Amino acid sequence: MPLLTLVVPAYNAAGHLGRCVRTLTGASDVEIIIVDDGSTDATAEVAAEFAAAHPQITVIRQQNAGHGGAVNAGVDAATGVYLKVVDSDDWLNPAALDTLVATLRELTRVAEGPDVVVTNFVYERVGRHRKTAVRYRRALPRGRVIGWEHTRRFGPRQYFMMHSLAYRTDLLRTSGLRLPERTFYVDNLFVMVPLNQARRLYYLDVDLYRYFIGREDQSVNEAVMIRRMDQYLRVNRLLVAEVPDKNHVPPALYRYLVHHVATVCAVTSVMLLRAGTEEALQLRADFWREVRRNPQLHRRLRRHPVASVSSLPGRWGGRFSIVAYRVARRLIGFN
Repeated sequence: MPLLTLVVPAYNAAGHLGRCVRTLTGASDVEIIIVDDGSTDATAEVAAEFAAAHPQITVIRQQNAGHGGAVNAGVDAATGVYLKVVDSDDWLNPAALDTLVATLRELTRVAEGPDVVVTNFVYERVGRHRKTAVRYRRALPRGRVIGWEHTRRFGPRQYFMMHSLAYRTDLLRTSGLRLPERTFYVDNLFVMVPLNQARRLYYLDVDLYRYFIGREDQSVNEAVMIRRMDQYLRVNRLLVAEVPDKNHVPPALYRYLVHHVATVCAVTSVMLLRAGTEEALQLRADFWREVRRNPQLHRRLRRHPVASVSSLPGRWGGRFSIVAYRVARRLIGFN
C-alpha cells in the first residue's frame, strides 16, 4: 500500500498536465491517479504517455462530471494511506514532496498517524514575480501530532484550501464526503466536510503546493466567479449547513470552521456587490437573511473581521466592503 495517493483531476489539460505530473513522479511510495474528466483535447494521450513511462501512474477516463466528479473518482480508486489533490494546472515542489513522504513514513511507522497533514501553499500569479505563501506558523505548532486544543487563532489570511491538506484516505471515505458533480468551487467542501471529523493534525512547514492563478478563463478569475455566482452560492449554502453545533465538536475546531465559512461568505458577499445588478444585490440580501436562521453561527460571523466587513449594509457600507476586498487582493494576490 503506498503512503500517499496524489489525485490529478484533468479536463482539457493537455497544455499543462505535463508540467504538473513531472513534479510528482520523482517521489517514492506515491501513487498518482490522473482522472481524465471527459476531455475533448489531447489530455488522454498525454496522460497515457506518462502512465506508460511511470508505473505508479493510473489513468481513469470518465464522462465529464466536473471537478467534484473527478475528485470523487480519485478518492474511490485510491489505495494510499493519505490522499492529496493536485489540480492539473498547478504543481508541487519536488523537494517538499519528498519531505512530506518521509514525514508520513515516520508518522505511520509506530502509530496510526494524524487525520490530516497541513502544508503551505504559494500563489503563483501570472505576471507577478513576488510570490505570496500562505503559512500557518502562529496558528499551528510545527513538527508534532496535535489536537485542536493545541491550535491558536488563525489570522485573516490563514485559511485552509484543498491545496494545503492531505487527509487520511479512510477519513475521507467515512466522513461522508461526496462532492457535487458539474459544480465549481467544491474544493471548499473537500476542506470542510472531512475536517469536521479530524481530531489529530500535523503541520509540516514546507511550501509544497504551487497554486497557479491569473488566467482569464480560470474558475477563480473574478469575472468568471461573478458569472458563476449561482454555483458559488450553492457551495456556500452547503458549507453553512455543514457547521456543527458548537457543543458537539472541540471549541478550537468550531472556531476554525466559523473562520473558514466566514472567509467563503465574505467572497460571496463581495462578488455579488461587484456584480452590482439589482438581482445580485437581492441575492446578497437573501443570503444573509438565510444565514441569520442559524443564530449561533450568525453571531460568530458578525464578530469575525472578514465576514463583518464584507456584509456592511447600505450603499456606503457596500463601497467600503469593496475597497477592503481590493486591499486584501493586492496584499495576498488571490484571484
